[in-house]
Amino acid sequence: MPTESALKALDHLRDPSMFQWYVIPLFAFVVYVYAVEVERKNWNLLFAGLAFWGMDWFNEIWNSLVFHFTNYAPVWGASGNSAYEILIGLNIEISFMFAIAGIAFAKMLPKDKSMKIMGIPNRWFFAIVNSIFCVVIEILLNTAGVLTWDYSWWNVTAPYLIVVFGYLTFFIVSYWVFDMKSVKKKITTVSIIFGIDILAIIVFGFILGWL
Repeated sequence: MPTESALKALDHLRDPSMFQWYVIPLFAFVVYVYAVEVERKNWNLLFAGLAFWGMDWFNEIWNSLVFHFTNYAPVWGASGNSAYEILIGLNIEISFMFAIAGIAFAKMLPKDKSMKIMGIPNRWFFAIVNSIFCVVIEILLNTAGVLTWDYSWWNVTAPYLIVVFGYLTFFIVSYWVFDMKSVKKKITTVSIIFGIDILAIIVFGFILGWL
């Protein structure tokens, strides 16, 4: 039996009547952020951002599958009001945020990737610190009741898995792509990430109807 929060999220799932016009300027802002990096030919930031966004889609897909197979709850749910609920744990506002978050966080990286901060390689330092920061934001959203957690091993009392699997993997992959020397490698890696996402959406969503 689904939890109350899961049922609330399901009630909004892909309901076009929830649409709000503020989605359009949000989309324009995302396009602008990427257009600026293309104009500057800043491929490091561009592909780091896409890698971050693609990793979030991967997480959102398996989160939806958890709900499908348990019929209890997703690991996290987005039950607050939204202009469009894409998946049970992902709305259009969250997706747009992740689309630009990777670029914003990658801008913090020092040019010298060998530099250490407090004895920690700077890529790992920023990945860990930024992951913790993001989880703190999630805790605030959970407190507000718009981001729900129904499992004892994924909540404010046990935030470790949220840090590692909710965000750290995003940052590790994003920064890895950022540091790739070849644009071709960046394109290949990002294409593989999104290729897996798209294939999963086609199979689990459109064909099987599990999402």
